[in-house]
Amino acid sequence: MKNSVNDSDALVFAEEVFAEGVEKPGWHVLIVDDEEGVHTMTELVLSTFTFDDMSLIFHHAYSGAEAKLVLAQLNETVAIVLLDVVMETSESGLDVVRYLRGDLQNKTARVILRTGQPGAAPEETIITNYDINDYKEKSELTRQKLFTSLTTALRSYRDIMSILKSREELHKIIHASTTIFKLQSLREFCQAVLQQLSYLLHIESPAIYVQAEGFAATARNEGFVILAATGQYAQLLDKPIIEALPKDLFDEIQETLKQRKSQYRQGWYIGYFETDTGVKNLICIESHHPIDAMTLDLIQIFNVDVGIAFNNLYLNKEVVDTQKELIFRLGEIVENRSQETSFHVRRVADFTQALALRAGYTRDEADALRLAAAMHDIGKLGIPDSILIKPEPLTPEEYAVMKTHTTIGHTLLSSSERPIFHLAADVAWCHHERWDGNGYPRGLKGDQIPFSARLTSICDVFDALSTPRVYRPAWGSEQVLEYIRNESGKAFDPALIELFFDVYPQLEEIRQAFSPEVR
Repeated sequence: MKNSVNDSDALVFAEEVFAEGVEKPGWHVLIVDDEEGVHTMTELVLSTFTFDDMSLIFHHAYSGAEAKLVLAQLNETVAIVLLDVVMETSESGLDVVRYLRGDLQNKTARVILRTGQPGAAPEETIITNYDINDYKEKSELTRQKLFTSLTTALRSYRDIMSILKSREELHKIIHASTTIFKLQSLREFCQAVLQQLSYLLHIESPAIYVQAEGFAATARNEGFVILAATGQYAQLLDKPIIEALPKDLFDEIQETLKQRKSQYRQGWYIGYFETDTGVKNLICIESHHPIDAMTLDLIQIFNVDVGIAFNNLYLNKEVVDTQKELIFRLGEIVENRSQETSFHVRRVADFTQALALRAGYTRDEADALRLAAAMHDIGKLGIPDSILIKPEPLTPEEYAVMKTHTTIGHTLLSSSERPIFHLAADVAWCHHERWDGNGYPRGLKGDQIPFSARLTSICDVFDALSTPRVYRPAWGSEQVLEYIRNESGKAFDPALIELFFDVYPQLEEIRQAFSPEVR
């Protein structure tokens, strides 16, 4: 079997490029000391210091109280605190440590105590009782020792943050995977994957806030079409990528399709997914900051789930589409056998869906009713040809037999355990009931009639009168609308008649799209 992600977990890297105006990140260092000279000298000595190709970003506080204010603002972004012990009080620095570790619950910042009065703060006591990472007397803190202390502290901070970030991102992946597997619609699925990948790329660092925008595209006959999008790309929905995207991005996508591998190039992450059925999909995310290797590793873990989900979604879609097609084919068998006007089943189904949406149904509920409405006359399979296709008016006895198609349809459909068939059973059984109680087969009245059947009834009558039959020509539009208006409160639910006239222009478009022919 073809791999559903088609080796898309093998990422291709390009040189990192920072967006114009975005500051390269650095290590945030807070200097806390009540002597101005200490601040000046420390910043001067460390002005050329770098670690992992990132320089230092200095912040200053001249008392314990001021340090607390700065730490409250920086919080988890601060990497190093160079902290004097004795300032406005003999324990000002220790109060800052208690505030950092206790009140702020910051366990990641590395604290280096510096004191000019070691007797006031004995090293052994401080190291034992306080969560600090290094202790230096100012008299022994040479330039080299300061470099060594900072390098050791930053290495520790980097590794701690890496572990925390991995844990956080893995939590995101678990959450994201759970979310996307719940979705069934291809468009909704692509939108969810796009949002979750953007979520994975929204990583806060000490210097910048990463932003991400993007789109998802799927292959159609006319080429790749944008199926979901965020940010500035939201306006490009349903447009071919060859028309919608700038040439440089389009060229990157073409290269991705050629290699059949996910890539990170020139500020774009381009995820490539191919299903077992050969359908190709692209997820493109633009990041305004380079994505680090660890995040890309986590994304490729997520992509394995996305690839499986894409594959399952398309397979499920194939099954659902086949079921839908069978339902309509079954309705058309009835249509052909009873010599109804062509496309009657599809028109009534689409009419009912449009009216249901106007009546407040959700898209999923309206889609289900569309399928149910396609089976409204399924019971005619049990009516003899001598009655079903008789070109003359039926006798009272024949009409009584014809009316049994509602009960036959209900019996056929209600035996299924599928909710869609239970809905269709109600429609088949009750679409000839009348609001005034004079319908059949049970003489239901008003709200006793299932809402689904009330909707379908209006649409069935509208199509029947608007199209020619073997025993009569089609009525004119004005005559049809006048009849439906006059039957409000008699045959039809008055509230639904109001909605019917609201969506009438849309119904006419559907009718024109499936122009009727007498069989």
